[in-house]
This record gives sequence, C-alpha cells and structure tokens, in this order.
Amino acid sequence: MLEIINDYWVYFLIGQYPNGPLGGLVLTLLLASCGLVLALPLGIVLGLARVSPWRWLRWPVTGFVFVVRGLPLLMVIFWAYFFLPSVTGVKTDQFTTMLIALVVFDAAYLAEIVRAGIQGLPRGQMETARALGLDYGRAMRLVVLPQALRSMLPSLVNQFVSTIKETSLGYIIGLAEVSFIATQINTQVFTKPAQIYLILGLTYFILCFGLSRFAYWLERRLARRGMSTASSVSAPKVSA
Repeated sequence: MLEIINDYWVYFLIGQYPNGPLGGLVLTLLLASCGLVLALPLGIVLGLARVSPWRWLRWPVTGFVFVVRGLPLLMVIFWAYFFLPSVTGVKTDQFTTMLIALVVFDAAYLAEIVRAGIQGLPRGQMETARALGLDYGRAMRLVVLPQALRSMLPSLVNQFVSTIKETSLGYIIGLAEVSFIATQINTQVFTKPAQIYLILGLTYFILCFGLSRFAYWLERRLARRGMSTASSVSAPKVSA
C-alpha cells in the first residue's frame, strides 16, 4: 500500500494537473465547497419561504423541497446532464453539471435546516421585534435569521460532510474526482484493488470523521455559550 501511495499520491491528489484537468482529492474538496457555498443562499431563501405566512409562496416551495428530497441525487445528476442541455441548448462540462446538481440537491436540505433553525427559536423573538416597530421582513432579517444561522452551524458542517460523499457520484458522468481517480489507478495497477480502495476509503473516513468531530465540538461550544448567556441574563442583581 505504501508503494501505491508513493507512486500515485500526486495523481490521487490533483489528477493530471497541470498537464491536464484538475482532479483527485483537490477537485472533490473544491466541488463540495463550491456546491455548499452556492447552495447556502438558495437554501436560506427556500427556508424563509418554508416559514412564510403567505401560502402562495410557502406551498410551491414546500412542494419543491419535498420533491427534491424525495429523489436520489443520481436522478438530479441525470436531469442536469441530459435534460438541461436539451432545454437550454447549452451542454455543460462534467464539473458544471455536477455543481448544478449539488446546488439544487443541497439547497433543498439546507432549506429544511434553515426552517428548523428558525422554528427552534422562541416565538417571543419575532413578537418582540414586531412590537419594536419592525415589519416581518426586517424582523426576520435583523433578529430571527442571525440567531437561527448561529445555531445551524453544526448542521452546516454535517451537510458539508454529506456533500463530500455525494461528489463520488460524479464518477457516473466521468468527472475526475477522487473515486474516479482511484478507479483509474486500479486500472493501471490492476493487481491491488483492495489496497487502492482501502486508501480511498481511509481518505473519505479521515475527512468526514474529522469534520463530524468538528461539528460535535462546535455544537457543544454553542450549547455552553447559550447556557452561559442564559445564566447571566437570569442571574439576579444584588444591590449594595
């Protein structure tokens, strides 16, 4: 296994770059990061629509979120790869196709994270903001949403973990992410598939386990901060 790492670690890390397209582990992390960053604003908008008091906005968005969450990511990738070019007349490359699929797919899950974060706050937050003269939009933007986003941070890290694993489906459309590169290495070596895919599995495990532990640490830190804030607010003042 050490021999395989020594011979192919550069190819496993960056693919054929700079003599060809970027690939490997770097492409996986780049794709996952771009997918989550681009999906976050869309997910926030969809999440706000999910808790909107207006039915004409809430119901269609709820239907969209349920449909996307009820489909496998593979189906969304096929739609982006075959359906969009036939409608728009523009054929995208593998990276762009996979990025579009990830953005749409992750946005639906982020919408539910945003909805849960907003509904998890005490109702008094919105009522107090409205009592101070803020309209619904300003109260949500200035008071409710910042608190919800803070509590959502561990869930966002967990969603990033899921996105990293989802990028492996780019193999279906020939995207040179890390699992595709591992298959290419296996084709060249041919006699050591167990070692190659063990390296691939360990790579995914180290990345995802490390991020999961970070999410757990972040969740505990936010919980301690919330408890300290609550105790400081509820502590009685002693006058001399």
